[in-house]
Amino acid sequence: MDRMHELVEKLNEYAYQYYTLDNPTVSDVEYDRLYDELLALEKQTGVVLDNSPTKRVGDVVLKKFQTVKHLGRLYSLDKCQTKEAMIAWLDKLIAANRNKMPLCSLEYKFDGLTINLLYENGKLVRAATRGNGIEGEDVTEQVKTIRCVPLSIEYKDTVEVQGEGIMLLSELKKYNEREGVTPIKNARNGVAGAIRNLDPKVTAEKKLEVICYNVNYIEGKEFKTGEEMISFLKEQKFKTSPFYRLIDNKDDIIKGLDDILSVRPNLDFLIDGAVIKINDTALRDSYGFTEKFPKWAIAFKFPAEEVTTTLRDVLWQVSRTGKLNPIAVLDPVDLAGVTVSRATLSNISEIKRKDIKINSRVFIRRSNDVIPEITGIAEHTENSIDVIPPSVCPACGSPVEVQGVFIKCTNKECAPAIISQMSHFVSREAMDIEGLSEKTLELLYEEGKIQSYADIYALKEEDLEGLDSFKEKKISNVIKAIDDSRQTTLDKVLFAIGIPNIGKKAAKQLAYRFKTLDAARKATKEDLLALDDFGEIMADGYIAFWQNEKNNEKVDRLLALGVQIEEKQEVEGVLTGKVVVLTGSLPTLKRSQAKELIEQNGGQCADSISKAVNLVVAGEDAGSKLQKAQKLGIEIIDEATLFSIINK
Repeated sequence: MDRMHELVEKLNEYAYQYYTLDNPTVSDVEYDRLYDELLALEKQTGVVLDNSPTKRVGDVVLKKFQTVKHLGRLYSLDKCQTKEAMIAWLDKLIAANRNKMPLCSLEYKFDGLTINLLYENGKLVRAATRGNGIEGEDVTEQVKTIRCVPLSIEYKDTVEVQGEGIMLLSELKKYNEREGVTPIKNARNGVAGAIRNLDPKVTAEKKLEVICYNVNYIEGKEFKTGEEMISFLKEQKFKTSPFYRLIDNKDDIIKGLDDILSVRPNLDFLIDGAVIKINDTALRDSYGFTEKFPKWAIAFKFPAEEVTTTLRDVLWQVSRTGKLNPIAVLDPVDLAGVTVSRATLSNISEIKRKDIKINSRVFIRRSNDVIPEITGIAEHTENSIDVIPPSVCPACGSPVEVQGVFIKCTNKECAPAIISQMSHFVSREAMDIEGLSEKTLELLYEEGKIQSYADIYALKEEDLEGLDSFKEKKISNVIKAIDDSRQTTLDKVLFAIGIPNIGKKAAKQLAYRFKTLDAARKATKEDLLALDDFGEIMADGYIAFWQNEKNNEKVDRLLALGVQIEEKQEVEGVLTGKVVVLTGSLPTLKRSQAKELIEQNGGQCADSISKAVNLVVAGEDAGSKLQKAQKLGIEIIDEATLFSIINK
């Protein structure tokens, strides 16, 4: 779990640097290796942290752009990496479709930046990035410079069209050959930097394109198939993918993937995989969605690429939990357009297993077209030496201890861990205090201004005066951001203070159940295990957190310094106190509509069946959830009965 927490924190920080600040601190290749490691750990443990980027759609909205809401939610895609996994996914589709293979489309998965185009009365009124899937950044003026995006269309009712902004490789080459320009490393970075630039002239210089592939929202029209949707996009003169194939059997799916892989090196744009979607939209609705992606579509990620280079050193960095993480320092090597000079090693056990030595040549694999991974040794040299784990913490000099395959600093007050904790506390999804970067928090800590996250609320303007890059206006903005964050909610506090295994979703469950901080502190193990998705590890970690007096002192100091927590207001209704699970396809209500109806009448919706569930609303093609509910003796009703209960 420590490794999972560390990966989640690291990946979220990297994503923030890349998407929000336009300042990537790691290569795309390194990011995907960590992402895949997290996925493997989640599969191994059966636990998905609530702030995990694997749930996550999408990233944080940049505040320098206006934030706008999409009319329809933009989902991400589940993915697989092998043909065996693809066949397994198709087999599930077939089993759920009365053992018949549904007609599917096979398309390119473009590697660029998602753009959502809104048209009203036939006019382009807004273009936005995907953002977090619910709201994104308004980039209308930037997108208007892209010549293949229609400024007007024939269709007059409101419609949202989803596409991928890309930069052609030929245009990238021409741009980099111009005198006086800073070369763009790859086409993906080129399109992201161009779209998310405040000056539309910069966008125009890159000569981008938008390839449209989905109608995200439409009024006055319904599509019976995905093919019909693509035809509509072509009729409205949107640019669509040059590759679109309908297939009704597994063998042709595999052949189609091979066809795409064979032409990939000759394409004038980046693709990082292929997408398979069910064609029938009614069938799509019956399969539904998870929290992050549709169940009726999947992305096939292409095989890794591999090069060799020399490992020059291994550095050890202290994480938020005090764990020492090994970092490989490499001779810089180009990996599919990205210069790789570092890679994260899992732990000392993995280093020994792979026989990794300093000054040896190692294989670096590009995993999922984005991340570098040391897969093994190419050759040892006469100068090769073993990697020696540290006996003391490289940050504070305290002794280290071995916990399983991990090495941890024994100093509970180790500075990097404390600074990392504070950085998590002020993050957007926690207390959302803008202006306190990790670098600033480190400086404040070294200056003795703050020793824990609670001390942030004691900061005054004079504490920030003289800090690097802090002028009068910035100081005022930071103090205001701190003051604004004093009014908060219980779920944000429970997430921010860093309780082991408690992510955003778990924090919301706790807030819904206990309503007040005092009640949440006193929760028993029995109380916690009754919550949906709470297991022994989460419950034990939560209780242990509150048994630590230092943790209680920090939270008490927050309250003493003016942090006010709004109590969770429970909606009263006929379903008050009931935990409800929806399964299958309902006759008239979409899943989102049914969920809203239940919550409006006091109920709480859960994603999975457990002893905490009181009621299951089952529709057509209800599967394993229905069977599990029957075994547990949970009350099962249909949509008509739900309406009857509410109407009474």
